[in-house]
Amino acid sequence: MTRINSTPSFPHSDPADAFHSPQSSTHIVPGGQGHAFEVKKGTAFRIVDLHGRQIVDLMAWVLPYPSSLEHLSMSYTRYVLNGEAPPAVGDCLVTNKQEPIFKITADVCHTHDMTFMACNPAFYAGMGLKGHRSCAENIAEAMKPWGMQSYLEATAVDPFNVFQNTPDMSLKDLGSSRPGDFVVFEVLKDAVVAVSSCPYDLHGFGGGKATDVAVVTGLKPQKRDSERGHA
Repeated sequence: MTRINSTPSFPHSDPADAFHSPQSSTHIVPGGQGHAFEVKKGTAFRIVDLHGRQIVDLMAWVLPYPSSLEHLSMSYTRYVLNGEAPPAVGDCLVTNKQEPIFKITADVCHTHDMTFMACNPAFYAGMGLKGHRSCAENIAEAMKPWGMQSYLEATAVDPFNVFQNTPDMSLKDLGSSRPGDFVVFEVLKDAVVAVSSCPYDLHGFGGGKATDVAVVTGLKPQKRDSERGHA
């Protein structure tokens, strides 16, 4: 993992969100690897697909981890959104306490998944690829400093699959994001976030190779009107 204190220039940059704030920092997550980081309520962070067509699994736990027992929940989020997916700008992702943890304040791709699990060792072993890297293992490795001991702890939480086009992949590619596409999350609870640049590289997906993504933290949140017409 590479940390960059000065913010590089990305395509599709959004000047409204103080992207060049001196408090912000950028982490480059290598393709097929994971990264975890803490975020504070009242800040924002951005996930950027640097090369295009790269899915990013995102999980989060409310601090203190693991004693809070509260985590980002896709089933609760689907419920509060009345089944509307993917969430739109202005929508919140919620926890297993049915409380908002993140609000989407900017989204270039508008294509994300809230239904599929993180890929895991058994997923690849079933295809004869024992030992292939997986999102569940990436997240467990990244969360080790916070006390996560097994990838099975990660599989207990379904991820928000950023840039993943399911179940509508009959209409466009499974990974349909473009280079520089991003989504910005306002932080509504202190949390530890873990991401995995998904290592799935089969059947020509993403050009057959997982690629780097960027995580930009320490941004100032911006108020945005909801794309669904409600607050």
